[in-house]
Amino acid sequence: MTTSTRTWAEPYKIKMVEPLKMTTEDERRAAIAEAGYNTFLLKSEDVYIDLLTDSGCGAMSDRQWAGMMLGDEAYAGSANFYRMRDTIESYYSYKYTVPTHQGRGAENILSQILISDGDYVPGNMYFTTTRLHQELAGASFVDVIIDEAHDPASTHPFKGNVDLAKLDALVAKVGAEKIPYICIATCVNMAGGQPISMANLRALRAWCDRTDTLLVHDMTRVAENAYFIQQREEGYADKTVREIVHELCALTDAATMSSKKDALVNIGGFLAMNDPDIYEKACNLVVVYEGLHTYGGMAGRDMEALAIGITESVQDDHISARVGQVEYLGNRLMEMGVPIVQPIGGHAIYLDAKAILPNIPQDQFPAQALAAALYIDAGVRVMERGVVSAGRDKDTGENFMPKLELVRLTLPRRVYTQAHMDVVAESVQRVMQGAADIRGLKFTYEPDCLRFFRAHFAPVDG
Repeated sequence: MTTSTRTWAEPYKIKMVEPLKMTTEDERRAAIAEAGYNTFLLKSEDVYIDLLTDSGCGAMSDRQWAGMMLGDEAYAGSANFYRMRDTIESYYSYKYTVPTHQGRGAENILSQILISDGDYVPGNMYFTTTRLHQELAGASFVDVIIDEAHDPASTHPFKGNVDLAKLDALVAKVGAEKIPYICIATCVNMAGGQPISMANLRALRAWCDRTDTLLVHDMTRVAENAYFIQQREEGYADKTVREIVHELCALTDAATMSSKKDALVNIGGFLAMNDPDIYEKACNLVVVYEGLHTYGGMAGRDMEALAIGITESVQDDHISARVGQVEYLGNRLMEMGVPIVQPIGGHAIYLDAKAILPNIPQDQFPAQALAAALYIDAGVRVMERGVVSAGRDKDTGENFMPKLELVRLTLPRRVYTQAHMDVVAESVQRVMQGAADIRGLKFTYEPDCLRFFRAHFAPVDG
């Protein structure tokens, strides 16, 4: 659909609207200063178009809302849990499911079960909460993604692929016994929403079988990844997204899921696996941190909405339109000459802040400054994905300096119209034209963990 020359539209119609508050530039300047130039600390009511994240911000369908009325809120043995469990096995292949309040709950439990102090966990680029849970459990993260993923201008179709030579080098350095599992993300967030190919995943599966290593799947955006396989990989053009999702998941041993993305719900997640021993350990820990193993951190009604959301998330019309809107915004920006991560990813557009703000050194947080400038211009809330998100080395205390210094424009599912995307594109263009006037930022408050959520900044003296 998205590659056709014909105009396309969303495969749904609007049944309810939420009025938005319109603000002046002076009001926005005051709001971002009060928020310490951190878009996470803005009040939602002061935001016009909210592209901060797609996590829990999507619009649920009428069927999901109807399903909410079928919530079985029994403390133990909720009927909704069994429907959710069976749906996960049918669509994703995993035999055992432990519900959690969201993805990071699953990451915490998995890390505590599998990691010992001094371990190494390789992955196809880090994600903030995933790496933190691994580090808190005593491991060190090792990036084994292909080099093209660190180049925003590279048009490699599968920049989420794992470089098997990097895995071999890690084994040679630390020994296979120090690698409890490999963690791969589908549609790698920090690389710009870039997919992993089925061929690469099969090769990785074979590597794991040879080395007796578990393969763990961060499946938050698995349906979007499946769509890119369908569109780009030989042999998959005639397969449905649902079929590709199942094949992809079946190559892995366990999965963490933030259902607030692909699965179209406002809250919830799960840890899924095929190993009964890991499942038993997970059930014990979920009782400590989340709730009973048949509800975890979720209400019965939310589990019902999740089961329905899974079925909707793999419908070809839905995922084509979802990725199509991202492509629409990305193509508009490229026509305007805005430097973005290419190819266009599945859930967001990533602006290359280094290229847009070459006058601001990376230690003055150009991506954070660009995000604040976009809010001031048009009330568009976006987020930094650069040195602030990367954090500090746990041993040296020095800032990580990632090659990618990005601003993420994340599109919630089924929320905004193409006209909203036009407003966003025009705002980015205006801000880029005035880039010379944007100043770098410095910390005025820096939290110990996941600092991008709550840090405060101020402009550097100009």
